[in-house]
Order: sequence, then C-alpha cells, then structure tokens
Amino acid sequence: MIVKFTKIGILCIGLVSISFTLNYADPCTIRNTVFKDGEVVTMKVFYSTLGMYVGAGEAMFSANVERYNGKPVYHFVGEGKSYSFFDNFFKVRDRYESYADTTNLLPYKFIRNVDEGGYKKYNNVTFNQTNNTAISTNGTYKTTPCIQDVVSAVYYARNIDYSKYKVNDKIPFDMFLDDEVFHLYIRYMGKEKIKTRYGKFNAIKIKPLLLKGTIFEGGEKMNAWFSDDANKLLLRVESPISVGSIKVDMMGYKNLRYPLTSLVSVR
Repeated sequence: MIVKFTKIGILCIGLVSISFTLNYADPCTIRNTVFKDGEVVTMKVFYSTLGMYVGAGEAMFSANVERYNGKPVYHFVGEGKSYSFFDNFFKVRDRYESYADTTNLLPYKFIRNVDEGGYKKYNNVTFNQTNNTAISTNGTYKTTPCIQDVVSAVYYARNIDYSKYKVNDKIPFDMFLDDEVFHLYIRYMGKEKIKTRYGKFNAIKIKPLLLKGTIFEGGEKMNAWFSDDANKLLLRVESPISVGSIKVDMMGYKNLRYPLTSLVSVR
C-alpha cells in the first residue's frame, strides 16, 4: 500500500529481498472475506516532536453497501480532522470516498476532497476497469488493469492472505493518484505482538511503500499493523514525517464481521 497523504490523510485508509517469487495476491480476483456492510472504525492520531506523543486529531473509516449505476458497490469513506487546538499548527479537514465493486473490490469512482494546512484539493475520478481508463476532474488518463485508488487499496490490503508469504516478500499492485499510475507494493514483515492505546494484540506487520510528499519522505519508513484474525483490522500506523513523527491507533469499532480474537488484553 503506497500512500501520499499528510498526517491524517494517510488513513483514508489505506499498504524484500532482491530476489523473490512473484506468488502474489491478484488484484483482479481478490474477494472480500474480512469486513461486512456497516463496519465503522475510528482512529486517533498522535503527533510527536520531542519523544512525547499528544493527540492531534481523529480519523474514521466506514464501509456500506450501496448502489452505483445500478450495481451493488461498497461505499468506502475515510474522513480525518485535526483537533481544534491543533488547527493553529496544521489544520486538516479531509474526506476520501471510493465506490468499489462488491465482487472484486475494484473501484468505479474515487473522490478526494482535502484541506491540509491550507493546501486544498478536490478530485473526482471515474474508472473504466474494462477499457483501463480514468476520467478525473483534470482529464482522461490511461490506467493499468485492475487499478486501485488510495481508499480501496486499504480494503484490498486487508483481504490479502498473508499466510502465503514469507517475511520480506513484496505484494505489488497499481494505484491511481493525482492523475498518475503508480506501481506499488506492500512488504510483508511477519507477525508480532503490539501494544496500542486500545490494548495488546497479535498482529500482522507490513511496510507500505511511500511516495515522497510535503510531509512524508519516500521509501519504506512507514509501518502498519493489522489484527491477526479474520477481520485484519487496521490497528496502528507509525511513520516519521518532515518534523517529528506520528502514530495512529485504532480506538473503536462497530459491526465487525468476526470476533476480534487477536485482542490479548484491553489497556
């Protein structure tokens, strides 16, 4: 999963060795087995410059079954906002939306409406997955087959069967962002226990490749953890930024598809 977001935008949210076998998840045939209609996940963003983390904002992800052009779709929404006291430093009001096919999680439509520290951007993209094109607010662009957007990619990453991979394997896929196609990948880092602000979990760790942006440096400096159970719920994201670092923790959920069996203890 590659992301090109600022602090809270990284969640709308979504994720080697030199030689490896390309035994990867096919983005054209992936099926949803981890979330259900009505799932809502809330996250809290913590910011640090001197080794002490303070709450900077909140983010929320939701997934609902709706209809788009007469077809059933998952309507994914990722919203993020900074707390009022933090607005003076870096105000964030972000909303990302994706309408994805319920059979293969490929997006039909993507909407990005962000206000990040005075930087504002709106983009509305319609994908034609058959003709491999994307019509955005700025024009028509050629895409690669089975293209993802930044929100659908989060749910795609959750549905990958990581048990098929070895530590350091890369799982490639393509994403359309800012009117460009990026050839991305997720690096699987194995399993470990992690303590978050919510509690202690058995988790799956990945490294999403980052695109260089105004806040994040490029490369594999971000770490993300999913719950090691049938939900593969996003638990934590950590990353250095241009000034300091951030930590984003799952703080609440409802309508999970399965029991959260990865939870070892609540904080």
